[in-house]
Amino acid sequence: MKEDVPVAPPDFQEALLSLRGHRLRPELHLEEVPAPSRIAPYALALTGEVNASPRTMDPDGFLGHGRFVVLHDPAGQEAWRGTFRIIVLAKAQLEDEVGSDPLLGEVGWSWLTDALTESGAGYHDLSGTVTRVLSETFGGLELREGQVELEVRASWTPTTTDLGPHLRAWAALTCTAAGLEPLPENVTALTRRH
Repeated sequence: MKEDVPVAPPDFQEALLSLRGHRLRPELHLEEVPAPSRIAPYALALTGEVNASPRTMDPDGFLGHGRFVVLHDPAGQEAWRGTFRIIVLAKAQLEDEVGSDPLLGEVGWSWLTDALTESGAGYHDLSGTVTRVLSETFGGLELREGQVELEVRASWTPTTTDLGPHLRAWAALTCTAAGLEPLPENVTALTRRH
């Protein structure tokens, strides 16, 4: 006997449809992954890898990565002050001199808030962290140089079921953290055909 698969509520279906068909930078490769299942009854998770070689996903061209999660609880959750919650992560390795900037946390946070504003994403209850990780190697690992990583984690409640602007904001944040220059308005990045 076949188990009945619960049908997602209309708001969640509408939100998922709003995530389709967006033209994001070719350096950002998206993939759907298993979503967290304990926080909300309905969820979607995407990962994104930023690669300088978008067509080949060359490991040597890896610049950074991130995660975009949509949670939906039709009953709402008090902490969210709504029925949806978006959770994002953007992580990238930085140059040493950038990593030592005392304002790096504020700059990383402004990448997110600017991206939300520029994409036109309506939101409230934004919270998160910007973490700088300095790794130094010793012993047999001394052949590798130390490295500095930046990690931006945030969550917010969207004001509508149109989540496209939120996806574009996260994509911009992830690409900026990975060191890609912003594209001028109304310009699309093109890749060479092989």
